[in-house]
Amino acid sequence: MPKINGNEIRPGNILEHNGGLWAAVKVDHVKPGKGGAFAQVELKNLRNGSKLNERFRSADKVERVRLEQRDQQFLFETDGMLTFMDSETYDQIALPADLLGERRPFLQDGMTVQIEYYGEEALNVSLPQKVTCKIVETEPVVKGQTAANSFKPATLDNGVRVMVPPFVGQDEDIVVNTETMDYSERA
Repeated sequence: MPKINGNEIRPGNILEHNGGLWAAVKVDHVKPGKGGAFAQVELKNLRNGSKLNERFRSADKVERVRLEQRDQQFLFETDGMLTFMDSETYDQIALPADLLGERRPFLQDGMTVQIEYYGEEALNVSLPQKVTCKIVETEPVVKGQTAANSFKPATLDNGVRVMVPPFVGQDEDIVVNTETMDYSERA
């Protein structure tokens, strides 16, 4: 595996550090008035979700890990476990539902997701960036209400509440960004 300098760490990099696999969440480059510069890195453990703040000087070497990404199809959920199938080999894998966290309601039957593997160990599930959902409850459309940044609450068919523009009505399909969990556009 390639080693990189401490000042080359970027958000999203996967590092092997202290015997664990960590994702760099936030990186701040600090130049104190006295002493050498360093990178203040917020790390998140990919196996148990714990967080760690670490300082890396430019002379420090860290292992950068590349994860293999495979497209897999969501089949069903039982007892808090999500079952996915590899579309090429038809192998099935069961992963805990809490791996998706608050994005779990956006996972739909038959959806193709990207699962990141380290060897044969599945570490992360990435949903498509945009998902289409139906609005089941929102305030009615009011004619003449065209304020540029006035949004109203809406409940989606998966139970998630998002803010939508005033022109969007009930029973309409909208596109939601799964990373920010915000309204993106009409479907």
